[in-house]
Amino acid sequence: MGKLIFVAIFMVFVVIAEFASSEVAAGAAVMVGSSGTKEEGDNKLVQEEEGDIDGGFSSLDGMLTWAIGHSDPGVLKQRSEDVQRMSVEELQNRQTELKELMERLKMPSDAQLMQVAVNDLDNSSLPLEHHLRALEELLELVEPIDNAIDLQKLGGYNVLIRILNHSEPEIRTAAAWALGKASQNNPVVQNQVLELGALTMLMKMMNSHTTEETLKALFAISALIRNNLNGQKLFYQEGGDKMLQEVLSNSNLDIRLRKKSLILIADLAVSQMENENAAEFSVFKNQLLLKAIVHSMESTDIDLGEKALYAIENVLQIKSPEIQRLREFFESGGTMEKLKQELQQFFDRTEHITDVESYRKEVHRLFHQNLAKVRQQLI
Repeated sequence: MGKLIFVAIFMVFVVIAEFASSEVAAGAAVMVGSSGTKEEGDNKLVQEEEGDIDGGFSSLDGMLTWAIGHSDPGVLKQRSEDVQRMSVEELQNRQTELKELMERLKMPSDAQLMQVAVNDLDNSSLPLEHHLRALEELLELVEPIDNAIDLQKLGGYNVLIRILNHSEPEIRTAAAWALGKASQNNPVVQNQVLELGALTMLMKMMNSHTTEETLKALFAISALIRNNLNGQKLFYQEGGDKMLQEVLSNSNLDIRLRKKSLILIADLAVSQMENENAAEFSVFKNQLLLKAIVHSMESTDIDLGEKALYAIENVLQIKSPEIQRLREFFESGGTMEKLKQELQQFFDRTEHITDVESYRKEVHRLFHQNLAKVRQQLI
């Protein structure tokens, strides 16, 4: 009787394992087939498995029921007879093999995948390609908020912050990108990463000669301090106002850096409006930064000019002595409204302009005329 029970249990493993193996094989066949074949296979699976619309089985019983229903009765009978002829030792060996197969067929969780990636990054003996692949995986895995929080438990942020000092720009760039993605709209992760000292290192990366590295560093900085007063205070203490001023004042830098800096400035202005406590560590105490923002409106790049105008609008709503002179000028004679109208006219005309150079000169002349007075007010 004991052996019959053992055989019955063993047959459950056989059926499930064979079903799982066949599913893996079928999946592989779809992946290497044409796109049309995959689509047809997907549609057929949806029609056949309406009851398992989530794409899985709630238990082994459900998997077993489905596998038996989709198996050949004759083959099952033959397998049963073969199993009954096996000795107990053979059955145990076979059962061990099947359990190992079932373990291999299990899909790893996001936490397990993140742990593998973190371990690879922490292994300095692995080649550069392995580290880059691990970072690519983390870039996808940290997008869900819960995954980003769990990464701290796995030691992931310690590793990412450490490799911000890596000798390879590609590694530093990808690490900054991953930190930024994980921190976006996630106060828990923002505070975790700030406490580990990432902001200071990211701000140093802004001096890189590699454009992509500075872009990703600025992205991560913005993600860390947006809507986070602790981050904004630390940003101010680390000279964030000077960093933004230097970016806006350097016309040789990639224009994307200047645009992203203006977006960050607009966000910081909104944050200061909404939080009175933010006034004590405001980057807008820096008059040279205010001049750089205004000067950006003179750019021949219309998109940059629009972002500068948006930043100025937000800055002007801050109630502080540093902003007062700037506000008085823009409020006098409807200067701000005139600048808006001119900017809109430029946008309306872009579809009809054939001579790009003449258009560029016209933009430069009009903005220069309006902004010369602004710069004088800020001297």
